[in-house]
Amino acid sequence: MTESISLTTRDDLELAGRWRPATTRSKGSAVVLAHGFTASKDNPEVEAYSRGLADFGYDVLSYSSRGHKDSEGSCTLGDQEQFDVEAAVEEAKRRTDKVVVFGASMGAISVLRYAAHDHQLAGAVALSSPARWRMPRSAPALLATWMTQTRLGRRFADRFLEVRIDPHWSNPAPPEALVADIRVPLAVVHGQADPFIGSGEARRLAAAAVGPTRLELVPRMGHAFDKKGIPSIRRAIAWTLAVGIA
Repeated sequence: MTESISLTTRDDLELAGRWRPATTRSKGSAVVLAHGFTASKDNPEVEAYSRGLADFGYDVLSYSSRGHKDSEGSCTLGDQEQFDVEAAVEEAKRRTDKVVVFGASMGAISVLRYAAHDHQLAGAVALSSPARWRMPRSAPALLATWMTQTRLGRRFADRFLEVRIDPHWSNPAPPEALVADIRVPLAVVHGQADPFIGSGEARRLAAAAVGPTRLELVPRMGHAFDKKGIPSIRRAIAWTLAVGIA
């Protein structure tokens, strides 16, 4: 049975969360799942990953990031979302000893930003993450740019997508700079058919990492929570836990 929970961030935002216990024999580990831009804990693709991990023996804590759906605050595109990850990790650690953080797209950025400071994690998994602040010339990228960088786009996102976007961009360190500070096992997973972020970004991330690192490029997989990636994410999480024990 899933459990609805509330998370409080260090900057006093309330986030809506969900705890999903392992549905098979528990592996004694929890996965904190961070969704991407415009998604939420209730997104069908996010839920498919949550169930897929629970069926594999992991407890899963998912939540709606700041500014998304029923959570407070404004979306900062992976910057202050590190505090959302922190609140989720603290809750997960109250329930189990080993916690792996796993995020996709914007969620991957927030997971990497958090993992650069928490060296007690069991591992970190980044799915469909950019390495640099460079947007490709594609329709999805142009739409995302319009929504995040224009007043009209932000009003559209608020009204139709239930995402409240902070108008100020702080230009934080890009993901490829963050991985140099990550000491826990890091797995980078990316779809080779991703129309939004090219798989070359995953190679850049893996090359910049200094700790134990695994890279997997998934054939015919698209962006973020494409269901084709569930087996790869299961392997990635299992690898982080095995390396951490070794």
